[in-house]
Amino acid sequence: METLYVLLVDDEPRYLENTARLLIRRGCCVATATSGMDALTFLSREPVHVVVLDVKMPGMDGHETFRAIKKSHPLVEVILLTGHGTVDSAVEGLKAGAFDYLVKPVDINRLWEKVSEAWQANRRHAEKIRLATLEQSMQSPRDILKQHGAPHVDV
Repeated sequence: METLYVLLVDDEPRYLENTARLLIRRGCCVATATSGMDALTFLSREPVHVVVLDVKMPGMDGHETFRAIKKSHPLVEVILLTGHGTVDSAVEGLKAGAFDYLVKPVDINRLWEKVSEAWQANRRHAEKIRLATLEQSMQSPRDILKQHGAPHVDV
């Protein structure tokens, strides 16, 4: 079975430590980052399926970090998380493509439910891409030549 890789991003070390411990008990691999820049650096080196991202952080905030993640890692699902939730902030994140938006304190069972759903969405997207790539590779040489505008040659 494939392992779920989660990245928790929050400027509160105690929240990171406690949440990581609880998610690890659920069987996934968890990494943590205390800033948006640290999260982007980690993502450039390691595979991640789901990011749980705090919105209110000093420096690069969660919305800015979210946009950067989606630009460089479009298949990674992002759950926005904040203790200072507003409807406008939630709408902004969801319109931009966030998987979901949760308000702290969030029950670990609720967080796990959303992380699991986000992982399933990630897996569905990856499978669609794999199948499309496989389908394209199974095309006949003649079909491939037609797609690329090569002249027709009878053999």
